Amino acid sequence: MLFKKSIRTIQSIWKQCQSSVDNGMPSLDLSLRLTGKVGRKRMESTLIKSKKFHFVSRTNISDLWLFAMNMAKSTVFRRVKDGTLLPHSNSIKPQLTEGNKKVMFMAAVARPRFDENGIELFSGKIGIFSFVVKEPAKRNSKNRTAGTMETKPIQSVTKDITRACLIEKVLPAIRAKWPASDSNNPIFLQQDNARPHIGNNDLEFIEAARQDGFDIRLCFQPSNSPDLNVLDLGFFRAIQSLQYQKAPKNVDELVEAVERSFDEMKAKQLNHVFLTLQSCMIEVMKDSGGNNYKVPHLNKNGLEREENLPLQLHCDIDIVNKDLALLQQ
Repeated sequence: MLFKKSIRTIQSIWKQCQSSVDNGMPSLDLSLRLTGKVGRKRMESTLIKSKKFHFVSRTNISDLWLFAMNMAKSTVFRRVKDGTLLPHSNSIKPQLTEGNKKVMFMAAVARPRFDENGIELFSGKIGIFSFVVKEPAKRNSKNRTAGTMETKPIQSVTKDITRACLIEKVLPAIRAKWPASDSNNPIFLQQDNARPHIGNNDLEFIEAARQDGFDIRLCFQPSNSPDLNVLDLGFFRAIQSLQYQKAPKNVDELVEAVERSFDEMKAKQLNHVFLTLQSCMIEVMKDSGGNNYKVPHLNKNGLEREENLPLQLHCDIDIVNKDLALLQQ
């Protein structure tokens, strides 16, 4: 097709030309004859419907689209862009005190496992554990009477508290959820370099980690390398985006929101984060062990839709040899 137009369009223009020649017109005007507002009318009914939903349920376009089922996601985006729908940040900060916001959590995840048909065999979600304590209220307030048990964040997490969490919560969760076919191989728990974390040779942990035939070991991530920690790399951001939609008002609701967001996170999303971790490892090797790089964009969602998402990424042998030579210097 010479003009990349349909045959009907060419026939219509040819017919207009013939009519113009027959009427003695020297030229043909093909401009639109429509004036004013033309085209499909905007869908106002769905926008009015969306006002019925709480702001907490409208913190992003995807959530609003779920509620506004009669409107395409692209239409929702255009309404936000033209100001008809206003973006909303939830009220998590105004509803929580400064003390309540400082609840710390310990999360443990592993690479999810799927079979050849993509069926989930192991979610990779070991657990997420809050550093909180139950204490009786010291005085009366409008919310509870004195003596009522209330949840408070542990303000100072020490090595003893970290050790207890690992031994009493993390290790039992690993034994309960780890794939039986892989339980005989060593399992490495990678920690960041925060001061409250116990050392790799902690005797109490080593004794507890060898129970029931498991071989669980501690190790530290490289210093100044947050991109090599799968939690910092993307997992915490993923569950935070879910938790923000809960709008908790106190510590109990905050802990419940975080735990529920952890449960709601899909194994495939966690798998994506581990692939991003591999890409960062390759970038570190390209930079000879440095961190002067940008986290690569892999289009993982698109590859997964096409069923081309790799299990692991390829690293060029020249990069490997270069870094091996560097280590031997």
